[in-house]
This record gives sequence, structure tokens and C-alpha cells, in this order.
Amino acid sequence: METLINGLHHVTTLAGDTQRNVDYYTDILGLRLVKKTVNFDAPDVYHLYYGNETGSPGTILTFFPYGGIPRGRKGVGQLTYTAFSAPTASLSFWMDRLHERNIPYAGPYKRFSETYLRFEDFDGMGIELIFNDEDQRPGWDNGRIPADFAVRGFHTVTLNESNPDRTVTLLTEVMQHTLVGEEQGRFRFKAGTGGPGNYVDVLASPNDVRSLQGAGSVHHVAFSTDSDETQLVIQHQLLDAGYHVTPVQDRNYFNSIYFREPGGILFEVATNPPGFAIDEPLAELGTNLKLPPQYEPRRAALEQALPQITVK
Repeated sequence: METLINGLHHVTTLAGDTQRNVDYYTDILGLRLVKKTVNFDAPDVYHLYYGNETGSPGTILTFFPYGGIPRGRKGVGQLTYTAFSAPTASLSFWMDRLHERNIPYAGPYKRFSETYLRFEDFDGMGIELIFNDEDQRPGWDNGRIPADFAVRGFHTVTLNESNPDRTVTLLTEVMQHTLVGEEQGRFRFKAGTGGPGNYVDVLASPNDVRSLQGAGSVHHVAFSTDSDETQLVIQHQLLDAGYHVTPVQDRNYFNSIYFREPGGILFEVATNPPGFAIDEPLAELGTNLKLPPQYEPRRAALEQALPQITVK
């Protein structure tokens, strides 16, 4: 069978204050700001991409910072926790770092035989660090966090579902995921060969409140596919399965299709190429405002309207 879905590609979230968002993810978590662009549908709002040194698929966390929007609410019909992978030996380092930066955290806990910490960013977005020795992706030495302790990229995303059966059917029968574990109402699925960055947890939460979108809420989760051709195959399979799938959207750094899974969470399937080095050298990723062609005539006005960003 042809591999259509490799694992996770990116997670996109709503945020409040732009500079606080940059500070949290570049300084505290040690991710690299790999692209500074704008929301294609609202160009007066940034679209900020964080990831590893190159912005590889499976490491990319993105934000739309909307200023003073109210906080969202975690609940069913939402991706509630985005988990990053970190080396087992870095547990003490991260506990000390979060404590020193006055970031409250819970844990360490155990789940599927792995140790994890749970905390939130300044807007209430749910984050986990899962400590393991399975992840062979290199860490990025940013001068503040040694590469040996740095996060490697995503490990897992958690989908809260009031009735998970149809979501499970979508993952296993259309999106090539395989069930690899079950624990206390949490069902873990892998794409491809599995491993950190390829896991999706579906959490049965029939008694949870309904989620509300706002600052700290995940807007959508994107799955990785190798090419435009494999994207079209999965698009046709989703249409045949009865899902309302968008036409292919050009997002400059990847092409995308979107649809909602049965529980209401927005899913995307994004191509791996062309990647973030298409419009600036690797050494300069995230340093300049990059605009899609349709907004270049408005560059001067947008640069004046968008808040200034400083990466420490």
C-alpha cells in the first residue's frame, strides 16, 4: 500500500500578544522562529512558524497572534494538548528550567511507559514534554538550551472526543493510522513506522464541556504527505468517504487541503515540499517578513501595522 500519511506536519494555534508568544517559544522552549509571514486570510495578523533548525515537518508549531482576544476553553471537539519529544536525560533540566522561568507544571507523570510534564503557555495552550530515547531527530543548539537537552519536535497530539468511534474509523480506514495502545480511555494511533512525531491520541471524554475557540486554542492540526500526487490521492479517498474537503490551497511553503473530522476538529493534509528555505537562506530563516505575492503591493502598510518582533 502506498504511504499517503507520514505523521504530523504542523499544529496551528490562536494567540494573544505577539511578543509574549515569541518570547515563550524561542526563549523558554528554545524553538527557532523559522518563518515570519502573515495570515493568508487576514494579512494584518502575523502567521509565525516555530520549529527545529530547518523547520522540518513534524516539528512546526504555528500561531496567529490576534492581540487582545479572550482565552479559549479546553473541551471536547478540540486538540487540547500538543506534546513535544525530549531526551530522557533532559527531564531534570526541563523541570529546573520551567521552575526558573516561573512556568507552573504538573508531573512528572507516566503514560504508555513514558514520563511527561504538562504545562501551558501564556495564553493557556496545553503543552506536554514527553521524555524518551526513541527519538533520533537532532536537537537544535540555540545558545541557551544545549542540543542534547533540546526538544526534537512533536511527539503526540491529543484529540478530546465525546464519541470517538467515527474519528477512530477516519484515522484507521482512511488516514492509514494503526492502533498501538490503549490506557484509561486514551487510544494511541501511529502513522507510518510510528515513533515520536507520528502519534495521535484520541481521548474519550464524554463528560467534558464543549471547547471554545480563543487565545490558546488549536485552530487545526496538519498531517504530512510526501507530494502533491499523494495529497490528491488522500483528497479523493476522503471525498469518497463522505468528507467535505477543500480544493488544494497554495500556502507558499506547502500545499494544503482541509476538512473537519467527525468530532469537529479541523484537519489539514500538507505536503512536505517545498519547505521554508524556498524564499530565504537557512541561516536567515525567520528574520525577514515574507509575504505571499498577492500582498507584496501592501508591504509598506503591513510592515507599519504589524507589531515589531524581537527574538532574544
